Amino acid sequence: MPAFTQLNGINAIGFYAPVLLRTVGMGESLALLSAVITVVIYTASTVVFMFVIDRFGRRTLLIAGSLQMLASELLIGAIMAAELGDEGGMGRGYAAALFVLIGVYVAGYSWSWGPMTWLVPTEVFPLEIRSAGQSVTVASGFVFTIFVAQGFLAMLCRMRAWLFFFFAGWTVVMTGFVYWFLPETKGMPIEQVGKVWREHWFWGRVVGVDESQASDKL
Repeated sequence: MPAFTQLNGINAIGFYAPVLLRTVGMGESLALLSAVITVVIYTASTVVFMFVIDRFGRRTLLIAGSLQMLASELLIGAIMAAELGDEGGMGRGYAAALFVLIGVYVAGYSWSWGPMTWLVPTEVFPLEIRSAGQSVTVASGFVFTIFVAQGFLAMLCRMRAWLFFFFAGWTVVMTGFVYWFLPETKGMPIEQVGKVWREHWFWGRVVGVDESQASDKL
């Protein structure tokens, strides 16, 4: 999940939104204003997340947020591919549309994958390995943050609009991962997390049968 959180492009857009918007024709002041508005959208969406997480569950919010992000990325890529010329500019109307789509994308991330990347690992790791598991979670998140941050500008120069289709592809992958491989932990006590994994159609083969259950069968 930390890898997917970075590979969907959120940090690339968050770090370089002013650069991106200047590239598509917005002025310096508007580009910097966009960074402030992005932070406001992120904060507001995270507050919404706090009120809906236990009502709808983890998987539902992750999939819904992924679909919102996917639609935004595809539209951003399509507008840039159609309108961004070799001179690196476009009409103000299309630039404003990109500004709105970036806001929609950030909102989708903020009430799903953003906070959920930290919440779900705290719920899926059994107590015996929780400290080690959380360490791996945080470390992998920082590693992929560095990869994306260091490579974004070079990828934008070479791939241009196709960069957002690249991120959209990863969004499709992580949506499928949640749908098929991530168990729901809504309302599940920490002490019973192992049961969730054992009853999962795929992970149950990896985890195996609980020792107490095996002895009962014998």
